[in-house]
Amino acid sequence: MHVDTTDLRLLRIFLTIAESGGFAAAQGELNLSLPTISSHMAALEGRLGLTLCRRGRGGFALTTEGNAIYEEARHLFLALDRFEQRARALQNRMSGTLTLGIVDNTISDPHLPLEKVFARFAAAAPDVVVSITTRPPSELLRDVVARQLHLAIGSFPRVALGLTYTDLYTEQQNLYCGRDHPLFVIDDPAISIELVRQHRIVARSYWGMRDMKLFAIAAPRAVVSDMESTARLILSGAYLGYLPDHYAAPDAASGRLRPIRPDLFGTKALFQAATVSESKAEPMVALFLDLLAAEMEAVKALKEAKPA
Repeated sequence: MHVDTTDLRLLRIFLTIAESGGFAAAQGELNLSLPTISSHMAALEGRLGLTLCRRGRGGFALTTEGNAIYEEARHLFLALDRFEQRARALQNRMSGTLTLGIVDNTISDPHLPLEKVFARFAAAAPDVVVSITTRPPSELLRDVVARQLHLAIGSFPRVALGLTYTDLYTEQQNLYCGRDHPLFVIDDPAISIELVRQHRIVARSYWGMRDMKLFAIAAPRAVVSDMESTARLILSGAYLGYLPDHYAAPDAASGRLRPIRPDLFGTKALFQAATVSESKAEPMVALFLDLLAAEMEAVKALKEAKPA
């Protein structure tokens, strides 16, 4: 099959349908009517001589051939995007889309000055579109490996093969207790691991359930996938859980939260920038990483300059 411009357009429509989960779900993204979408799919299936999906009362699903075409088309468009970016770079016109993944609730962290990085990047590469996704760490790494993201920033409890990691800083985390929890009024010296084990502890799925290992608890009483859910459970007074100090600071200052035994339960999470070697070679990715490194050095220098 000779692939022409029409085929590429049909394949992009197919990718959108597959990633949206069906014809109706893709309508808003494609801005096309259902009959038009159906007509385009029929044309693509006719060109390929394959049935790509099943649709009807049983719901939407890709066929085996459809899954294979989806993967090949995704790689095709990634390759086309890389070609376009490199060609533009040769013309000394940095453009395209920089795709970034960031873990949730980092805006309150003074050690990660991303707003300054974004400002400098916008000034240096005004034609580049910045696309930001917020997901759990494992999902971000998955998308970097799949080339759906150029770069991911977060604390990653698991290492994904094939990626390169740049250390940024360490985030202080503590075990927190809500004002209505029985342990809130107990002084730290009287709180032990054995005492904490008697209470409900929030397990963070994105942190590989490591919170449970310290307390030797086999089955958690609550599991969360984001930081805000952890905070809400702690504030309920029924649960204990880990939060970064910068995130908990406002509620700790108002007396709604307190850290428990920082000397015993405190931990540090290493934040890193994860990418693949091929992406680091792209001008806009290299520029972003250089600006990020410069701002991280500035934060470090400012911290070291402050009197103890």
